[in-house]
Parts: sequence; structure tokens; C-alpha cells
Amino acid sequence: MTPDQLAALHARCFTLPRPWSAPAFAALLDSPHVFLLARPDGFLLGRTVADEAELLTLAVSPDARRQGIARDLVAEFAATSRARGATRAFLEVAADNAPAQALYAATGWRETGRRRRYYGPDLDAIVMELPLEDRQEGG
Repeated sequence: MTPDQLAALHARCFTLPRPWSAPAFAALLDSPHVFLLARPDGFLLGRTVADEAELLTLAVSPDARRQGIARDLVAEFAATSRARGATRAFLEVAADNAPAQALYAATGWRETGRRRRYYGPDLDAIVMELPLEDRQEGG
């Protein structure tokens, strides 16, 4: 997906927080730490630095939701982050975005904090974390 395509889909998915522009996507994609996972109807942008990963944004076309695309992208994000050396991942999600929070909780993320007024004067961000260490059998 090109930065223009990413921005167009992001604008279909978000009004608040404000959708990202094509130049913003282009700048992020220029970083060696940022990676894009794309599907025909969705994408996820992630970043890894040292042993930490961050899920920057996830967007799935409104008419393609509830088909497992987001869940697949989140699973691929975890695998990609782990392969890049990350041992834990973080994200911020709008406090009023219950469907996204449910998706993240169902895929192993847990709430670890809150950023007051992160998305504006009346909208906090929930901070979530996902451990990425390889789990070993037998304890």
C-alpha cells in the first residue's frame, strides 16, 4: 500500500483521533524501525526499537470488519516484533473505542495505564502491553 492508500483507508476508519496524512505515513515508512503489515482491506503499522515494539495504528475498512482481518494483523504484528527482537509491545487506544479494546484484550494485551487527554481535551488513551517473550513448556 502506498502512503496515499494508507491515508485514505485511515480516514475511512478514524475521525478522532485525527486520521494520519499521506506525508505522515511516508515519513514513518522511511524509518528502518517501522514496518507495515497490509491486507487488501486493512493494515497495521508497527515499530520496533531495541527490545520494545509499538503498535502505531491499525485500520480495517468499515465494510470488511468482523472477518478476522484485525486479529490476523495483530497476531502477525506480535510474530514480526518478536522476530525483530522485541520482548514486549505497547499501544495506545482511545478510551471510547470499546471494539478495539476488546480485540486487544482477546489477543493477550492488558491495560497498564492511562494517558489523560492524549487524543484531545475529552479523550484519554488506554495504554496496553503485550509480553512477547517465547513461552517455554514445562515451566
